[in-house]
Amino acid sequence: MTSRPLGRFDAAAALAAIGGAQAGSGQPATTFAAFDHYCQEAVGHRLFTMLEWAPATNDVERLYSSRPVEYLLLGRKAMGPTEWGAKVLKGGENWIGRNADDIRWAFPDHELIASLGCAACINAPILWDGAVLGVVSVLGPENAYDDNDLAGLVAIAPLLAPAFLARRA
Repeated sequence: MTSRPLGRFDAAAALAAIGGAQAGSGQPATTFAAFDHYCQEAVGHRLFTMLEWAPATNDVERLYSSRPVEYLLLGRKAMGPTEWGAKVLKGGENWIGRNADDIRWAFPDHELIASLGCAACINAPILWDGAVLGVVSVLGPENAYDDNDLAGLVAIAPLLAPAFLARRA
């Protein structure tokens, strides 16, 4: 069996951080905050968010933000049709944006993202039972992340499924 590179992510450290957080109270915010902290230490970021997706209505809800002043937790809103949404939310595919052009392509709020010093992003959908529950987004300066970092985020993101499922219960 060959292992795939996880970039700067460390599976054992991620398991320890998420497992420890899941045992605590205040879910799912406790788990999301622990994953934010873990990602900050592993790859760094200027913005970290968790979005829940409701495919039946095509609504999204920001469940967590490392920058709650700029990215408020405001409840559900309609997800307009975007190529990024078709790929990540509807298609369950991971995505990497390496520069400002990629961010403009993906996100309607690219100007706010740029104002925070972000021009790169890695996204991993949170998948459960063949469905996309949501997505984790890690954003930083231009070329902050590479394909191995994306692979690491994708490998670790399933650990967040219980937190997403708890929200739905």
